[in-house]
Amino acid sequence: MTEELSTQTGVVRISDDVVSTIAGLAALETPGIAAMSGGISEGLAKRLSGRNVQRGVSVEVGQLEAAIDLRIIVKYGIPIQEVCRVLQQNVREAVLNMTGLQVVEVNVKVEGVAFREEETEDIQALRVK
Repeated sequence: MTEELSTQTGVVRISDDVVSTIAGLAALETPGIAAMSGGISEGLAKRLSGRNVQRGVSVEVGQLEAAIDLRIIVKYGIPIQEVCRVLQQNVREAVLNMTGLQVVEVNVKVEGVAFREEETEDIQALRVK
């Protein structure tokens, strides 16, 4: 689906993929976000459709509004609720500033916690002992 905005000189169409890309980049620039999370169904959809599906981002774009779902992995040690609040704000502002679309909701699903490499090695070393 694409977004159509009527102007005096014609129609502007904003693709769902564009909104998805903007949201994904804004998410990755948010402090405390380690990565976006792509699920099994997303990998299957990419293989079946041949399209480059945005990893961890789903959007629904209407005529003047957008709803965004994000699946993320947060960095260990940072308060998840604070990271998600800032993430929602950053994505909402980025989409509004670049497309003019009002973002009615930014739903966040935290699918994992990322440890620093040294912490991961320490944890694995403890399991071996």
